[in-house]
Amino acid sequence: MLSFEELKSFLDEKADQYNSPDFIEDDPIQIPHRFSVKQDIEIAGFLAATISWGNRKSIIRSADKMLDIMGNSPYDFVLNHSEKDLEILREKSIHRTFNGEDFAYFIRQFNKIYKENESLENLFLVKDQETNFQHAIERFRSGFLETEKHRSHKHISSPYKNSSSKRIIMFLRWMVRKDKRGVDFGIWENINQKHLSIPLDVHTGNISRKLGLVFRTQNDWKTVEELDAAIRKFDENDPAKYDFALFGLGVTKELL
Repeated sequence: MLSFEELKSFLDEKADQYNSPDFIEDDPIQIPHRFSVKQDIEIAGFLAATISWGNRKSIIRSADKMLDIMGNSPYDFVLNHSEKDLEILREKSIHRTFNGEDFAYFIRQFNKIYKENESLENLFLVKDQETNFQHAIERFRSGFLETEKHRSHKHISSPYKNSSSKRIIMFLRWMVRKDKRGVDFGIWENINQKHLSIPLDVHTGNISRKLGLVFRTQNDWKTVEELDAAIRKFDENDPAKYDFALFGLGVTKELL
């Protein structure tokens, strides 16, 4: 086992190595990087994050398909689509269990939100005394999802149901985290990045256990908070930078 200082030094080195523009090319974050308007970045980023499970090349292809359908102008499409546009969407195959019906539902919900809000940031604000995004994600779910049950609800996971909410946590890192590396956008001004968590998936979970950062065997919200407690000791102001280290180590299989 590495000492605290050795582990911090190792993770800092790996975060520095993988947090570079080279990361963008093979990652779903390349999808929102095609845009410069805040709302385009938010919508493209949220959709890309929502379908981020499975092979990364497949995710990017599916996200490309969604951008094509929206005429590569997500914000304009969200504001100005017609009912006929949504009917056409519903017939499309998108990505695994995220189908055209889900895509149309998301577009409709985005339309409602952006008619009342300049940015999705308004729905994710962290309140005083909150240390992570658990409650903010639930508030977002309440604002984004209709109370009537819909098949698309399953694509917005709930920390209250002990989901790791990996895809939303990843989207939040993209929007909130600020540095000069050019990977994350940091376009949300009213949320402190100290509240960010590590998006917990197979890669980051396995590496975290191998390094002794977490001990729970499930990749759930309780483990997200266990990892929060460990990783924030290394950098309480920018804990999510270690996502690059853990993910990079997992993908490259460097520790196997």
